[in-house]
Amino acid sequence: EDVEPLIRFRQREAAMLLQPSAMRCGAFQGRSGVASRAPLAAQMPVRRPMVSMSAAAPVTDEDVELLQQMEMDARAKQQMQRREKPRSKRYKAMQVKVVQRSVELDPTEAIRMARSTASTKFTESMEMHARMGLDPKFSDQQLRATVSLPKGTGKELRVAVLTQGDNLRLAQAAGADVWGSDDLVDKIAGGFMEFDKLIATPDMMPKVAKLGRVLGPRGLMPNPKAGTVTTDVAGTVKDFKGGKVEYRLDKAGNLHVLFGKADFKEEDLLTNLKAIQESIDSNKPPGAKGVYWKSMYVCTTMGPSLKVSVSSLAAIKKV
Repeated sequence: EDVEPLIRFRQREAAMLLQPSAMRCGAFQGRSGVASRAPLAAQMPVRRPMVSMSAAAPVTDEDVELLQQMEMDARAKQQMQRREKPRSKRYKAMQVKVVQRSVELDPTEAIRMARSTASTKFTESMEMHARMGLDPKFSDQQLRATVSLPKGTGKELRVAVLTQGDNLRLAQAAGADVWGSDDLVDKIAGGFMEFDKLIATPDMMPKVAKLGRVLGPRGLMPNPKAGTVTTDVAGTVKDFKGGKVEYRLDKAGNLHVLFGKADFKEEDLLTNLKAIQESIDSNKPPGAKGVYWKSMYVCTTMGPSLKVSVSSLAAIKKV
């Protein structure tokens, strides 16, 4: 068999791999004489050792394997270079303090390790992020509820109350920051947004409906499921002021809940985390199938996440 055409083809392939990007971005001639496009991964300049192929020597299977291995190594090296990002000294220091994200930790150990990563000038919050086995596209797999954190959130919540009559006095006595009736509705419609939670009584909901375009995108629209539409104005205000938080499944089936500050005691953070876990379990949607808790992570505002063993957290009876 005449091997001269095959030798010339392999030599051109090797030369193409060793040339700068200008040549590899163009087409090269194959055995059939038809121009073919160079691989996308080969369009970046890569330095490779010279391959000496004599025209008189036959092309062996080892030569073909060598060329293929060189191409694979070049692609792998370029992919690694793309993935590597410049990291700050703070980020590298945090990597030393924590374990890999795939390692499940005991809740107490995860909280202790997460608190040690708080290194910013401000007091960072402690956050819980969970991936649930729910699909929010289905109405029977929606998850939205509230939970009262026994040790509070560490944040000062600004509460506004939309009500009328004697409830205005009760809202003021309970510690509401803003309260009102029609005047507050007009004020909000005009752009007033100096509150974090809006509570309304049922008789005010028809008037609140016209504020949907203003309150809806900000997540401030009163809702019975969130506990912000109520007849017990004083009790609801005290609950939210005392550490009541709302959680809701996002579009990807995840939950994100703040459960304290990094300067809290470990026991207090564990108490709050346990309360969240029990609330999520008690509000399990009727359409939930398969594994309910897929994963849970805790972290500080600016710190890396740590995986928590949900089974170990559920096994804790009293904190």
